[in-house]
Amino acid sequence: MDKLNAMAVFVRVVERGSFSAVARELQTSQPTISKVLRALETELGGKLIARSTRQLSLTDEGQRYYSECRQILAAVDAAEHSFQSGRETVAGNLRIGSSVSFGRLQIATRLPGFLNTYPQVQIDLQLSDQNQDLVGEGLDVTFRIGELNDSGLIARRIGETHRITVAAPSYLEQHGQPYSPAELSGHNCLQFNLLNSQNLWAYEKDGQRHEVRIKGNAQSNNSEAIREMVLGGLGISLSPVWLFSEDVRVGRVIPILQDYTAQSLPIHAVSPANRRQSARVKAFVDYMSQALETAPELKPIR
Repeated sequence: MDKLNAMAVFVRVVERGSFSAVARELQTSQPTISKVLRALETELGGKLIARSTRQLSLTDEGQRYYSECRQILAAVDAAEHSFQSGRETVAGNLRIGSSVSFGRLQIATRLPGFLNTYPQVQIDLQLSDQNQDLVGEGLDVTFRIGELNDSGLIARRIGETHRITVAAPSYLEQHGQPYSPAELSGHNCLQFNLLNSQNLWAYEKDGQRHEVRIKGNAQSNNSEAIREMVLGGLGISLSPVWLFSEDVRVGRVIPILQDYTAQSLPIHAVSPANRRQSARVKAFVDYMSQALETAPELKPIR
């Protein structure tokens, strides 16, 4: 039995919580994963995982062994990286996480260019509008917009999301146009409810900060759903420029409060703290950082 490989399989099963998920990840069968773990338990002389029909849970011995395995695998990984430094091939599976809208509009559109440059990489793009569990979902890197709450992650700031306040012409014709942030309190404002400051919109003008508590009759955890509400004339939105850049260009929405600068949001590439960043992760993060730096749809609209 390849003990190191068995330890790695065991760690992935614990992190993913599923034999079948690890089998798909390693491109093998569920019986093969089960066989590896049974052999490891036989070698150790005890149970690592208490199996049930609904979930997997670690035994006390399994929990201790899992912690030790993670340290051992990290040490082996670091030793290999030290030896291979400067000549590691950009290849292999790369599992990327992102919010739905950013992933669809800003990541997926750039994958052809990245894979043309690095044809030995295989991408698995996982989109969710909830903060993804990097370890539990087996992600190598995820992209998050806004301030980070989890200090136990490795984060690299790769860009900035400038935001714009917009409304459809039909809404402004019916309700009038606000000319200061304070006037937003009298309008139907649509909330993107995954931000910590979802109902507090902040602006700056001439060095002074202006904040307003907004309210409205609709909200969503998906940026593109907010966009559809705006296009339908339901209300006003404070959203990323990249979400509405084309709509502004063709006149489907009208930028408002342009004398005020809306608070921008950082874009971070985030990786698990206990996992060394591979050459493929670094290459992709570098690629995205350069792409976002020059992307016209991320620049402020004036």
